[in-house]
Amino acid sequence: MEPKLRVGIVVGSTRPGRNAEAVASWVERIARERSDVEVELVDLRAFPLPHLDEPIPASAGRYAQEHTRAWAAKVASLDAFVLVTPEYNHSFPAVLKNALDYVYAEWNDKVAGFVSYGSSGGVRAVEQLRLVMAELQVATVRAQGTLFLATDFEGYRVFRPDPVRETPVRAMLDQLVTWGGALRAVRAARDPSIPRSPALPKAAAPTPGNAAASSATG
Repeated sequence: MEPKLRVGIVVGSTRPGRNAEAVASWVERIARERSDVEVELVDLRAFPLPHLDEPIPASAGRYAQEHTRAWAAKVASLDAFVLVTPEYNHSFPAVLKNALDYVYAEWNDKVAGFVSYGSSGGVRAVEQLRLVMAELQVATVRAQGTLFLATDFEGYRVFRPDPVRETPVRAMLDQLVTWGGALRAVRAARDPSIPRSPALPKAAAPTPGNAAASSATG
């Protein structure tokens, strides 16, 4: 039997009173309706990384700090990611950028999707994230979840999403699974310990404008 895709839902904010935790739990509930994925919440609070303190660039893979090795092991254990992020000043939180920068090879040839929130739906944060993920050799899918403070958060604080917001999240997960399986095969070609995914049927093959195009164009 083909192993399920291992998806990490990354809680991309650590500030007190954050909305990210409620949003990530909502995404987790939607993802767990699927039978083809194993889902895990990855809360950056559980990985208290200081401002990048590795003396050697992450691309060398020679991690000196125990907190870096723990974070690298977590990223390495996953096939795909959903990054849940607020938008701060047209971008995403520094704590998320720090976590992305800490490791390198563990991200390579994997896939990411996004669920964002903010006064403008967090879309500008995701545009920034697509550029960063491309440099980490992570494909990004086109569909994304977008939540608005004025309509999806009661009093701008309590998460009460419009049910229609679930539809693009499901579309994002569909694309994530398609690309995640394809990229697992890419990784398996160089590492026999990674289980291969079966060839995709022609009808299910990704179309232009999905992951690779999105990450290239931002």
